[in-house]
Amino acid sequence: MRTTFSIDHWELKAPFVTASEEVFSIETLTVYLENRNGTGRGEALGVDYLGETAQSMSHQVMGVSRELDAGTDRQGLLSLLPPGGARNAVDCALWDLECRRAGRRAWEQAGVEPSPVRTLYTLSLDSAEAMAREAAAHARMPALKLKLDADDPAGKLAAVRAARPDADLVIDANGGWSIGLLRDLLPALTAHRVELVEQPLPRGADGDLDDLECPVPLCADESCQHAGELDDISGRYQAVNIKLDKCGGLTAGLALARDCHERGLDVFVGNMLGSSLSMAQAFPLTPFARWVDLDGPLWQRGDYDPPIRYDDGVMNPPAPGLWA
Repeated sequence: MRTTFSIDHWELKAPFVTASEEVFSIETLTVYLENRNGTGRGEALGVDYLGETAQSMSHQVMGVSRELDAGTDRQGLLSLLPPGGARNAVDCALWDLECRRAGRRAWEQAGVEPSPVRTLYTLSLDSAEAMAREAAAHARMPALKLKLDADDPAGKLAAVRAARPDADLVIDANGGWSIGLLRDLLPALTAHRVELVEQPLPRGADGDLDDLECPVPLCADESCQHAGELDDISGRYQAVNIKLDKCGGLTAGLALARDCHERGLDVFVGNMLGSSLSMAQAFPLTPFARWVDLDGPLWQRGDYDPPIRYDDGVMNPPAPGLWA
């Protein structure tokens, strides 16, 4: 095996604003693993709020390049690198190689049935008026995810609902609320038919949810990075956002999805932003998911060829030339 990598810069079409950051462009790490069967590739953006960057992930990968070149497989990788973006990129490159050798698609290797799937479209955090305009401008998107913070979330939710009475709505607070604010918002969440609230409280404040009777399901994102944290969120959340960058690849993501189902937790498949390559890597998880949020390429000015095709909020299976 021969291990190489590239760091790729992607400009966004508009600022991506959440309760914790404002993003204008992203840098992804792509790992290439080459052997006699061809070259496999895997992309990762990394978990930025844990300090991961394309550069730091590349150092992690090069730190284990001797083991990779010696032929470490996907199971061996689980103990070679910790959960995170570096392991994700390597794991997905191994999947790509494995599928090339077997002449099968990744979902066939994973034992799941593929089909086009509806994805949420994210509305960036902005004023109530601006978010309502964006919601109306994307009238062909049937499901929207609202990025909200502690600044007038009820007003912004009401404005979006008025602009899109037909849409399915999910809220992502990125840990920007307090338990008091969440309690105050419960009537509005019900009145405006919100399907799910993602990460309402900061990571580490999850114990505040113990006595909450919430009529809307809650989803752990930052509070559940990987399978080792499921015990910490069980009983407090009803769903888990599985991102390959957090859990460390498709191998770990599939195991986590099955573990969630065994525990009675719904699965939300998400992304940290990224190109069609990153979304293709997560696609085999979608049969496990109640909610899918794989709209990253729709935010980018450029993409891989062939890109994933999106039809009015429906994500189609990735073409063979893209990945696995």
